[in-house]
Amino acid sequence: MTRKQQIKRIKHRIELFYLGEWSTLLISTIGSFLYSIGVTAFTLPYHFPDSGVMGVAVILKYTIGLAPSIVSLAANVMLLLWGGRELSKRFVAWTIYNVLLISLFLQMLDGFTYPILQDMFLVAIAGGVIKGIGCGMVFRTGASMGGLDVVVAVLRKRLGVEVGQMSFYFNMFILIASAGFVGFEKMLYGFVASYVVGQVTDSVLTSFDKRRLVFIVTQQPHEISEYITLYLHRGSTLLHSSGGYSGGNYTTVMCLMNPRQTMVLKRHLAQTHPRAFMVITDASEVLGNGFKRWKHI
Repeated sequence: MTRKQQIKRIKHRIELFYLGEWSTLLISTIGSFLYSIGVTAFTLPYHFPDSGVMGVAVILKYTIGLAPSIVSLAANVMLLLWGGRELSKRFVAWTIYNVLLISLFLQMLDGFTYPILQDMFLVAIAGGVIKGIGCGMVFRTGASMGGLDVVVAVLRKRLGVEVGQMSFYFNMFILIASAGFVGFEKMLYGFVASYVVGQVTDSVLTSFDKRRLVFIVTQQPHEISEYITLYLHRGSTLLHSSGGYSGGNYTTVMCLMNPRQTMVLKRHLAQTHPRAFMVITDASEVLGNGFKRWKHI
């Protein structure tokens, strides 16, 4: 096989990869764009600090004038060279895409003139919301924006433990260190913005995956299971159980469904099986057929 054929084959594989994940391409692009707007419109014009690699980039912007797009790109290239081999090809590919896209957007949006707000607290909230939505959209695809996400993923694989606290402490260190460059008051606004980013990111991640885990203890399990299958179009699992107090034999119907389906099932049970015992709890994440697909992990 000639070199030209090899390049053509690799190019074809890349095209197939991205065509097969068009939704990831769209969501990652929109998320990266929103995050870039949050930085260029609500962080840099107000001399606010930031967290993670972008926090280092904006400090260098304030002190020696380096463009955040260049600093962020260079830092992420080094991080991916350091730990890229230990990460999945999909994670690395989409991280590279998002890093390049964010750097491009930061460069393009840098020259725009944005409306100036007088309320700094409102600026911190608005910036945090916009960046949080962007981050949440990207994280939902199973990719990342680079930076500390790469460090966390590599250390989790190497050490076999969760290292979220390390990321938290590193971000706190960057924000506290920024006080010497932006002042104590704006450092506090930076803390507010970072907190909002985290909360909104979590909300975006969970809002699309809201599921209820339902347990129904009953003596008519097949009737309830049939209703769930025919009318709610969900599967269910029958668990044989016995009462700890009464000693009676029962069957527990276990099912995962969205909040609307849960309300429909509650009304049905109230009318047809009032003696059933029902427990509803939130399921933070559901993987498998009919829910989130494994390939996004």
